[in-house]
Amino acid sequence: MAMIQCQTPDDVMRVISEKGIAFIDFKFSDPFGQWQHLTIPTHEFGLHSFENGIPFDASSVRGWKGIQESDMLLIPDPKTAFIDPFIEEPTLSLICDVVDPITKEPYSRDTRQIAKKALEFLRSTGIGDIAYFGPEAEFFIFDDVRFSSGPNHAYYQVDSEEGWWNTAREENPNLGYKIPYKRGYFPVSPIDKTHHIRMEMVKTLEEVGITVEREHHEVATAGQGEINFRFSDIIGSGDNILKYKYVLRNVGYRYGKFVTFMPKPLAGDNGSGMHCHLSIWKDGQNLFAGNGYGGLSEIALYAIGGIIKHARAICAFSNPTTNSYHRLVPGFEAPVRLAYSARNRSAAIRIPVGEASPKAKRIEVRFPDASSNPYLTFTALLMAAIDGIENRIHPGEPLDKDIYSLPPEELANVPQTPGSLQEAIDALKEDNEFLLKGGVMDMDFINMWIETKQAEQDAIRLVPHPKEFELYFDV
Repeated sequence: MAMIQCQTPDDVMRVISEKGIAFIDFKFSDPFGQWQHLTIPTHEFGLHSFENGIPFDASSVRGWKGIQESDMLLIPDPKTAFIDPFIEEPTLSLICDVVDPITKEPYSRDTRQIAKKALEFLRSTGIGDIAYFGPEAEFFIFDDVRFSSGPNHAYYQVDSEEGWWNTAREENPNLGYKIPYKRGYFPVSPIDKTHHIRMEMVKTLEEVGITVEREHHEVATAGQGEINFRFSDIIGSGDNILKYKYVLRNVGYRYGKFVTFMPKPLAGDNGSGMHCHLSIWKDGQNLFAGNGYGGLSEIALYAIGGIIKHARAICAFSNPTTNSYHRLVPGFEAPVRLAYSARNRSAAIRIPVGEASPKAKRIEVRFPDASSNPYLTFTALLMAAIDGIENRIHPGEPLDKDIYSLPPEELANVPQTPGSLQEAIDALKEDNEFLLKGGVMDMDFINMWIETKQAEQDAIRLVPHPKEFELYFDV
């Protein structure tokens, strides 16, 4: 299937005619980063649809407003058009913004619109005119996933033919080639048993318009992988992460596999993060390139300062699940210390130094994960960076040491990410003014987010954990 490129509504209508498109599928994100969709026959679609939108009932979308304010409009973005490879009938998919049907104003709880407002705010400050993000979302490919909880039981079980726990399983025959814990980075096949699936994922990503740079197995056993794609602006990268998750899940499904972006599905092995590369540009010039530490400019250092200052509140969006904090544990693989360093992957913010070109200069924020809504993660990072630049928040000296092995007296002076979702929620309650600037977010949205996440935190607190029986059953 060939990739298509559209810029205007007329381009979309031409593709519909040339490709014999039978259906139009409208995709949009709920507040928590899950794609939703509705589909119409092509005869119900036209140039007017880009102006008038597609009406729908938003009252049942999680985190949106009640039935008394349920009517909304989907406004398709022609630049996002792709032929959907997972729908049998010829179908064109379009990613949409959500607007109020009466005022035609952006819906304040539409996270794609929030990211657009963040870009508008950046431009209004005069600091820059575009922000580029390059996210790296890790994932697991499992063969089997089972879970259940009730008043008298709670368990989960995942499985993979690569899993080190299967070295003695009867497989008629068991051919070995399992991946030991923390040794999945990155042996060739037949040890790597998911290479062919990742290659199919790459092919499909390219077909839907995502330029892939590399793919590989990741550190953990049991099918952990990563596929890196080309950076884009804040909106394009948000779209691409959701498209990426859609493609990977559906390709996995074709192979009878389950793809998950859950940050910590396995105990005792690496979790899955979403490292975010960020730079701000103006008039075609990378503002992060300079002659300072790691080849950074003063502006870039101030951006780092802003992100470090607001990191604990950012985590309420960038690490928004209770499971996120099984990955963000001091002393393990995820970078939890809020320091910056060149090359050093134990710091929460790393300055990649492998490329000499000023155009490639950027910072890499390493604590987010892909359980997050990418529009919100990128928005929170950008707004914190802008706050750092506007207020000249210097991040202090870099930490060019292996942070994992620092003695306690040195670590005491280095702040860290929250230890739980509760801590992140509490941080957002106290530190949210930087997100309200320029009307990018409003307190209605932030309060909805806090209430929803607090309910998730409370739900976990009410359920005994299976490990507690091992620890305490005979007390």
